[in-house]
Amino acid sequence: MSRQLPIGRDAAAVRQRIETVERLLEGLIRIPGTNRRMGLDVIIDLIPVAGSTIGAGFGAYLAWEARNLGMSKTQVARMAGNIAFDWALGMIPLVGAVPDFFFRSNTRNLRIVKRHLDRHHPATATIEARR
Repeated sequence: MSRQLPIGRDAAAVRQRIETVERLLEGLIRIPGTNRRMGLDVIIDLIPVAGSTIGAGFGAYLAWEARNLGMSKTQVARMAGNIAFDWALGMIPLVGAVPDFFFRSNTRNLRIVKRHLDRHHPATATIEARR
């Protein structure tokens, strides 16, 4: 069953897209024997230099979507700070993926966007199920 992402500019479509990207980057796979999840962000961080930069590019997409929603420059700057910190952690050779596993910039940024959407576009709110 293939589920396509909406392509509209409305807040509900944006919310669905960024939630999907965040899930792909941060919660794609459950680690056996734990309650922790990891996603592509940690996996691609294993590629020296390029992995962290690619991950930052995905994070920048979330910030771009947030800016298109009309979020304030302060909120987008906070998101950029999270992305930059995550990128810097990922640049540490060999062990960069370890701190990235614990500092989930995309999840933090999704939280910022959701707060904005819940305040300014309450009709987009959804009931979240545990993963």
